Amino acid sequence: MAAIMLQGTGSDVGKSVLVAGICRALANRGLRVLPFKPQNMSNNAAVTVNGGEIGRAQALQALAARVPLHTDMNPVLLKPQADRTSQLVVHGRVRGTLGSGNFREGRRGLLPEVLESFARLQDQCDIVVVEGAGSPAEINLREGDIANMGFARAAGVPVVLVGDIDRGGVIASVVGTRAVIDPQDAAMIHGFIINKFRGDPALFTDGYAAIEQRSGWRGFGLVPWLSDVVRLPSEDAVVLEKGRRMAGDRLIVACPILPRIANFDDLDPLKMESGVEVVMIPPGTPIPAEAGLIVLPGSKATMADLAAIRAQGWDIDILAHHRRGGVVLGICGGYQMLGRSIADPLGIEGVPGEAAGLGLLNVTTVLGESKMLRQVRGEALGADFAGYEMHMGQTSGAAHPFARFDDGQEDGAISADGRVMGTYCHGLFGSTDLRGALLARLGAASDGGDYAAGVDAALDAVAAALEEHLDMDGLIALARGAA
Repeated sequence: MAAIMLQGTGSDVGKSVLVAGICRALANRGLRVLPFKPQNMSNNAAVTVNGGEIGRAQALQALAARVPLHTDMNPVLLKPQADRTSQLVVHGRVRGTLGSGNFREGRRGLLPEVLESFARLQDQCDIVVVEGAGSPAEINLREGDIANMGFARAAGVPVVLVGDIDRGGVIASVVGTRAVIDPQDAAMIHGFIINKFRGDPALFTDGYAAIEQRSGWRGFGLVPWLSDVVRLPSEDAVVLEKGRRMAGDRLIVACPILPRIANFDDLDPLKMESGVEVVMIPPGTPIPAEAGLIVLPGSKATMADLAAIRAQGWDIDILAHHRRGGVVLGICGGYQMLGRSIADPLGIEGVPGEAAGLGLLNVTTVLGESKMLRQVRGEALGADFAGYEMHMGQTSGAAHPFARFDDGQEDGAISADGRVMGTYCHGLFGSTDLRGALLARLGAASDGGDYAAGVDAALDAVAAALEEHLDMDGLIALARGAA
């Protein structure tokens, strides 16, 4: 069975988007392709059809491949939380935590399960496109590795290395990777891709040739800066720190960047609205008084992030915003923070304890061991929507629910004045009708665009660019063992 793996010279070099684009390009050629990432570390996750969770990047890649999401696509997911530990999710289900003391040993033991997932995917398709994590040049993490060369060598999957020219030093980063990694690891790498190039490609002809000569690897292409990527959801929180934009006459939606922010791509559909300006608020910056809506996002460590809100003084900003007549929406962990209290009697997020919430909703939350993972459909604010639940904890006391699911269950809460709302549902703003209903409440108009259709069109545009600038036939031949 055919497979190929993209690894990077570092994090955020564009591996996730390239894998998604290659998946769409191969699907457009009529091949049945499936994405795979052995180990991911992200607090952005999606719910699969088989009732588990995987990283959002793999969810996008599955969409690109035009296949349903499945837990085999990301068998190991680490979700960072407080106290330098990560929640360990295996095959879509929580399996304890990993910390600095047991990280290497814990992940090493997961390799057999990773290989089982990979084998199942291979049996179902023509080609598997694999994404690595971080970089194989991080040789301090090589022992027990299951995300990069540890997997590639165990599964016998050929590797193509991705370098990001936009950040500079790409010649050194590619050639330097060859210099520092184990020779047997280097033997798994068959070529490289240079990503995010701006300007005239002729200016890099000599650099491209130098990489081939010094590394001994062949080049598979020079990918230009892809403007359509902005229409795709991002998995990495690093993008939240890359600047903030303000506009005079738009509705400002403000969202504080919490230390353990999760599923922040919930806001992406709002960013596509011409009359909306989404402002991500970094630490040390007050929430702007001119905001019409404050969104408290999901969190992987609700009590710790609630403490961070108070440490930043954002609680004062939020309460003042509400007193001035502003609207507040909490999603998942943000919903829990809006209530009267949050209790963690079992120490799910760290030390057992209880904390007072912001008190804007008359609800209380108790965290527990069970995790709700399901896709949902229903009605909220007078509009139909589809989304998914992914949370630990039970919240009770809501007199006025935010939503009612098609199965009759109720979700979330709305305050008596209608200006504070909380819900456990992620993905709400992707529903055109509900997004329009919310904006109407805020005195803004929606463009009425289909967000999902926009993402799909962006994937096609990325795929077309890769067909033009990559040796796609060569990549397929490598995956099939013919190169």
